[in-house]
Amino acid sequence: MTAALVNAQEAQEIYWEDLVPPDFNELAPQSTNHDNKMAQLQPNAPVVEIYNGKRVKVPGFIVPLEGTAELTTEFLLVPFFGACIHVPPPPSNQIVYVKMNEGVPVENLYDAVWVEGLFSTTQFSSDIASAGYTMQGEAVTAY
Repeated sequence: MTAALVNAQEAQEIYWEDLVPPDFNELAPQSTNHDNKMAQLQPNAPVVEIYNGKRVKVPGFIVPLEGTAELTTEFLLVPFFGACIHVPPPPSNQIVYVKMNEGVPVENLYDAVWVEGLFSTTQFSSDIASAGYTMQGEAVTAY
């Protein structure tokens, strides 16, 4: 498939509940680090394979990882404001690591955004949290 053909495909809108297997119990703790109240309880949560390699569009909130004061090049996309910062990270199947080709301005971390790009079930881990999914980001727009 050529790059022009891939870019011509309409991105499929998906939501956080689409990224959780039907039999997943988000309340079942898997973390062994019970002393750290901010520790991620399920850093290796099971993922859904159906969107692997597809162009998707996911709503969420940005937790910046890399970039400058003006442009963010890498971030975690999370389902609610404050995840990974003010409260413990959600299960890894509720976090998407996004790497942008070009940096994007993030005006306000309180604002929900749509992130569009090529989706993958490749896991990512950082000091902040583990992500069950990654995305090669193409666009960030207001939600």
